[in-house]
Amino acid sequence: MRTAAALSFLLLISAQLFVAGANAQPLVNFSSAEKTGILRHGPWPPAPRRDPSNRVSGHPAAIALGERLFFEPRLSGPGSVLCATCHVPYRSFQDARPRAFGLEAVDRNTPTLVDAGFKRWYGWDGANDSLWAQSIRPLLDPREMRASALHVSQTVKKLFAREYEAAFGRSPPADDEELLVDAGKALAAYQETLVSARTPFDEFRDALEKSDAAAMQRYPLAAQRGLRLFIGKGGCGSCHSGAAFTNGEFYASGSVDSGRYAGIRKLQASPYNLFGRFNDDPSRSTATRVHLQPRNRGEFRVPGLRNVARTAPYLHDGSLATLREAVQHNSKQIELASGEIDDLVAFLESLSPPQEPAARRE
Repeated sequence: MRTAAALSFLLLISAQLFVAGANAQPLVNFSSAEKTGILRHGPWPPAPRRDPSNRVSGHPAAIALGERLFFEPRLSGPGSVLCATCHVPYRSFQDARPRAFGLEAVDRNTPTLVDAGFKRWYGWDGANDSLWAQSIRPLLDPREMRASALHVSQTVKKLFAREYEAAFGRSPPADDEELLVDAGKALAAYQETLVSARTPFDEFRDALEKSDAAAMQRYPLAAQRGLRLFIGKGGCGSCHSGAAFTNGEFYASGSVDSGRYAGIRKLQASPYNLFGRFNDDPSRSTATRVHLQPRNRGEFRVPGLRNVARTAPYLHDGSLATLREAVQHNSKQIELASGEIDDLVAFLESLSPPQEPAARRE
């Protein structure tokens, strides 16, 4: 009986191994250069970092205050819209509209806030050079939240005085603009915690680094082929580089929208830029001088591609409804076959996690 039981057990294990082997994905034979290119897109997530221009970056009390402000409609002038109106948590902190709508329609698509803490420039046109300055902008925009420094200051003092003291270690200041900036810094501290979760690509990338063939075989073959196109023939990796899949700079779109050109003008005129008095970093270590150039007309910030399958529609004007349309739009001069477009879409879909679009980093 023991011999029969042992034989049955061995047969069961053999059958399971056979099924596992039958279900294993084949592997693309990446060259050494291709492997190097793939590994540059990680690891993920990156180590936490604090913004030296924001003295409460990474502070738990400021994060808690920022989260409350993010979901507070009374921060807006009419008291009817909130940050989460456009940056909807279950939509990967965007709104799925072609163009944003706060109190009125605006000109551009709502970008996701997931991974915002890793960016260098903010807004499609780069009109802000810090996350806290970018957080101030919609508060004051008459089409979005239609508030003022006075209104934000009064709201914080009335509703969140205790939370402000816990976050900033002092009572709310009398200077309304100073308190407005601090509200922006608390909002930024909260947004810095919105970090995208690991994805099927990350599992493949790490397995490739470890030469773990069994783990690599869990990654769909179509996504592998798409990855090869992404770092090679498609030329996508030149702009969508690094672990966040963006170089953080700007690309020429051919749009009549002035884009980066107007953004630089706004940045230079802003009292909240990193050369201004509200920067908490005396060394101005993250401040960068920018100068207008004719080529800046029609340029827009290169978006990161993490969670890209969950942030449709695409481009600054939301004019592309699907990932396939986005791939076709960006590959007009490359002449990709239909199957190659399918593979690129499969790869891009692998840059989103299977379930939650973002993980809160404490």
